[in-house]
Amino acid sequence: MTRTSEVHGSTGTHIILVPGFWLGAWAWAAVESDLIGQGHRVTAVTLPGLDSTVSDRAGVRLDDHIAAITEAVANTPSSERVVVVAHSGAGPVAYAASDRVPDRLARIVYVDSGPLQSGTALRDDLDPADVEIPLPSWSELEAEGSSLDGLDDDTLETFRNRAVPMPAGPARDTLELADSRRLDVPTTVICTSFPSEVIQQMAAAGHPMAAELAQIAKVDYVDLPTGHWPMWSRPADLATAIDAAARD
Repeated sequence: MTRTSEVHGSTGTHIILVPGFWLGAWAWAAVESDLIGQGHRVTAVTLPGLDSTVSDRAGVRLDDHIAAITEAVANTPSSERVVVVAHSGAGPVAYAASDRVPDRLARIVYVDSGPLQSGTALRDDLDPADVEIPLPSWSELEAEGSSLDGLDDDTLETFRNRAVPMPAGPARDTLELADSRRLDVPTTVICTSFPSEVIQQMAAAGHPMAAELAQIAKVDYVDLPTGHWPMWSRPADLATAIDAAARD
């Protein structure tokens, strides 16, 4: 499911917002509104299996998530530039989409996220029988490195109430990348949980979570100190950073 703004923006740029685990298009509401106000056309995407708690997640695979992004790209008029913005676990999915349609992307923006290398998976700890990944407790999320900084009790309650279990298939499937032109897609990494200096050091050292960044021809880093969900903790600042990246 996608939600496309009715405004055909004056910037000539179509921004596609892709949320991470447990989230749908709704998670981008504040950022989406600001970007429309800045003159962009915006599509917020809900990836397959994440539209409802009663959705059938058993058959959802990584290719389905990739296809949801490439479909949003394909639905963009050729006269518009396409910028894909991916949060958290959607980062590797957006990167795989860039492998499918590299010529149609003006830029990828990773929000506390990044690409993964071919042959790897988002999660390597899942049982083959797992159908979904429920939203963990707050303490478990923080222990796994997902900072809750900037989120008040009301926001956390909304998150918990609206969260949908993540289909296990897309997280378990390995990325298969084949088109080296994806490395020529200009890239922005908005660093919220860790400073950009740390991410760049990880990339240079070949850390599995950042090594692919070292292979991309043009990567810009933007520091936006907050927690893992800046679309809620600093939405206006995140929209400003995305707008700047989209205009570059």
